Amino acid sequence: MPATRFIDPKALSRIANMELRARSVVEGFVSGLHRSPYKGFSVEFMSYRPYIPGDDLMHLDWKLFARTDRYYIKEFEDETNTDLRILLDISGSMEYASDGLTKRTYASYLAASLAYLAIRQRDAAGLTFFDEAIVESIPPRSTRGHLHAILEYLETLGPGARTELGKPLHALAEQHRRRGFVVLISDLLDDPEALVNGLRHFRYRGHEVMVFHVMDPQELTFDFPDLVEFEDMETGEKLLVASEAAREAYMENLERFKATLRRECGLLNIDYTLLPTDQPLDFALFEYLAARANRT
Repeated sequence: MPATRFIDPKALSRIANMELRARSVVEGFVSGLHRSPYKGFSVEFMSYRPYIPGDDLMHLDWKLFARTDRYYIKEFEDETNTDLRILLDISGSMEYASDGLTKRTYASYLAASLAYLAIRQRDAAGLTFFDEAIVESIPPRSTRGHLHAILEYLETLGPGARTELGKPLHALAEQHRRRGFVVLISDLLDDPEALVNGLRHFRYRGHEVMVFHVMDPQELTFDFPDLVEFEDMETGEKLLVASEAAREAYMENLERFKATLRRECGLLNIDYTLLPTDQPLDFALFEYLAARANRT
């Protein structure tokens, strides 16, 4: 992992708006990449060449023109213009937080940072919110105005209904006919078979797929007081549990669940990354770029 500028995810909530949060994460991350030995990503240009009439003027280096009085074009390492489709789970279970930052809020910061990075790379970025169904879908585009629209949606994002991963994933796979790079951001709290079948549908359509499994640190450790009452975030059902007695069975089931997801994603050639909500987002961006580099 390169020496990037790590930002505590909770600190991002104190930044004024979603665009500033995304910019802070991405610019710090890119700055760290430039100082690290990790090259080859499309966040940095490869070389200059003389301007040829008809070239896109957006790629002219005006600072170099000021020094040399000649026109030069920046050539970038990756000009694939990929469609990035971010699928964001906003179901009720994503509202859980053990220390102030909900899974949904963390996921929204990640989605904003990915969209910002993609459009910075001249890729097209789209965003879909879903719970048990598709709630809102923004098609991929690569303009700054489109990025602002995505960030505004994320800024006003509210909680959704119940989790049902399979149904919206199949519907989205049918809708997205043009091949692209699909990133699913979710706590994945559903039947693994339904999830895997939905992901398989995207792979059948020719999409590259990456999964970010967002979990609260408390969900990963089950570090609760001796007697604790749990409430289902989607149904309101409550259950009183002696945590010490339940912890061993919970941890066994959790490890089995994660192992199943890793195995099934591996079989489908899907990148799977577990993200605790106290994990700086730099890590997720690096994993995303690494996955992109492996596909080119």
